Amino acid sequence: MTHPFLLKKPLAIFDLETTGVNPAKDRIVEVCVAKALPGKDKNPGELVVKTYRINPGIPIPLETSLIHGIYDEDVKDAPSFKSIAKTLAQFLDGCDLAGFNSNRFDIPLLVEEFLRANVDFDIKNRRMVDVQRIYHLMEPRNLTAAYRHFCGKELVGAHGAEADTLATFEVLGSIVEKHTGRTIRDEQRKISFTIDNDMEVLDSIARNNNVDLAGRMVFNEKGEEIINFGKHAGKSVLDVLKTEPSFYDWIQKGDFSLDTKRRFTEIRLRMFTGALNGKK
Repeated sequence: MTHPFLLKKPLAIFDLETTGVNPAKDRIVEVCVAKALPGKDKNPGELVVKTYRINPGIPIPLETSLIHGIYDEDVKDAPSFKSIAKTLAQFLDGCDLAGFNSNRFDIPLLVEEFLRANVDFDIKNRRMVDVQRIYHLMEPRNLTAAYRHFCGKELVGAHGAEADTLATFEVLGSIVEKHTGRTIRDEQRKISFTIDNDMEVLDSIARNNNVDLAGRMVFNEKGEEIINFGKHAGKSVLDVLKTEPSFYDWIQKGDFSLDTKRRFTEIRLRMFTGALNGKK
């Protein structure tokens, strides 16, 4: 295979499949690298593709396996990342790096895996080309772009309240008229939706899992309120309020929105009510 790039050094375009999205704790289960080599004498360069399945050493969550199709059984006999780390590092030696959302996810997680394997993988002198970033700059995700895409018109008077309101009306109308029945997937929440001309359905698509509007607390998959910032991130709000009562006072005195403070108060009152009912 050949490629169209004008290169002074090899370009490694790569993607990771992983156990999750946290570079600090999650592990790689598959890595594919398409290494584009510089051409010679105006001839196109060669493209070399290598793919590795990897035993992450930890269970792959079912919800993650349902996305990438790789289950524990598929990698039980695969090598560990540590066992292929030196080979992979040599393959990537001297390469610039490219991927889709790679600067925010794939590169940090790959570097973390190399560090865990005690293999030196320096990225200081590598160019890092994040295709998602370029794509989003070419196709902005704003009302003007949505109006052009769904309605086929240019938005005149953008950022004026009336123009933006009427454009939003037209965009939503176009979505329900032209895309009812289309299935879309929310990868973050790992659920699918079918677009319908029904406000309850559209609400379920657009809704996030925030407890408060600022997202300082979120609901987990069990519907429990979880802290979403700071040293208590990932912990149950009720547990934190029970074990560290001063945290509530800190929230109330801190630079948080009134809505956030109100939601913390509601949960705290529910905690006290539950304690009283438990004594009856």
